[in-house]
Amino acid sequence: MSYAGTNKGGTSAILAAEALLHERSAASANIPAEDVYAAIPELVDQVMGEGGLWAPEVAARAVLQAAGDTAEAVHLLRSHRSTLPRLAFTEPVDPDSMQLCRRVIPVHRQPDGPQLLGATFDYSPRLIAAEGGDPLGVGEEELLGDNAPTIREHADRPVQRFTQWLRERDLLTERGGEVDEEPYDLTLRPITLPAPRFAVLSAMTIAETGALVNTWYRTGPDGHTDESVTLGDVLYGHLDIRVTHPHTGRPVTVGQIDATDAEAVAHLDSRGEDTSRFEAGYGFALGHNERKAIAMSAMDLAATRFADTPAGEHLEQVLMHTTDGLAANGLLEHLKLPHYVTFRSQVDRALAAAAQKGRTTP
Repeated sequence: MSYAGTNKGGTSAILAAEALLHERSAASANIPAEDVYAAIPELVDQVMGEGGLWAPEVAARAVLQAAGDTAEAVHLLRSHRSTLPRLAFTEPVDPDSMQLCRRVIPVHRQPDGPQLLGATFDYSPRLIAAEGGDPLGVGEEELLGDNAPTIREHADRPVQRFTQWLRERDLLTERGGEVDEEPYDLTLRPITLPAPRFAVLSAMTIAETGALVNTWYRTGPDGHTDESVTLGDVLYGHLDIRVTHPHTGRPVTVGQIDATDAEAVAHLDSRGEDTSRFEAGYGFALGHNERKAIAMSAMDLAATRFADTPAGEHLEQVLMHTTDGLAANGLLEHLKLPHYVTFRSQVDRALAAAAQKGRTTP
């Protein structure tokens, strides 16, 4: 259950604070939501992922109303989501049907199908550009060291994932066990431990990006990162959303979302593991959020690989209970509310303890 702070206090003081907030945000009130999404799509995508709702215009308005505060924007979006009617569950989405905008395969030099860099900051210089300028100040022809083409024609077909390449060679561990016949909706079902894999995946899809990356960063064997994990595929693109038609019983497309998909691969080289095989983890994030999808894939791999160990049980608890940004920020921000009654009781106990020790207090 998420923890969200509520405000109580003098009504006139609260209304005055709200007036100051409205005065500060008046300049941005007339900015169209589509302009916000066009200007800062990565931020809006992050808010939609953590808010658990694909609604670009609504999320953009939340970002504006929150003055760019992602935690507040996520809170607004989740509050909005709670008011929406639940009309139906969609058909399961096949990630392999993604209309690719970006595809990077770090694990293979010549993968099946193309590598698509797409729009990415991966190779950009970390220099702040002047308004409308190029931070390097040079043209493309001066940067290119060869005349190799950057665009090639490829067959219009689904591409093979690297995990499929491993599976065909009998090198991939096949996961058995539980099947998620019904969607695991964390808004309808309480968190219980031990949790099935699909519940952990559900929790990570709405986890705060920074919390998930931090969890990945400190779970390696040296207390930081695990260099034995290699990324198989990192994909970004469009996915069609289908529901079952109530009259015909056939699936019909009702919309489209953008999503990021990642798979992490690790060699099973620890004691007691089958060293002839690899294990894979999966990550999925709404919008373009590669950090989150990559961290999620590595955490899925670790949670499954070490599920029956104390470390695995601890990791599962961390992922299920401590990565939700709304819960964490709500608990933190409630500290700003009045606490003088409970603190006064602590002072009284401290004074009583001092008196028992014969210590006088002024």
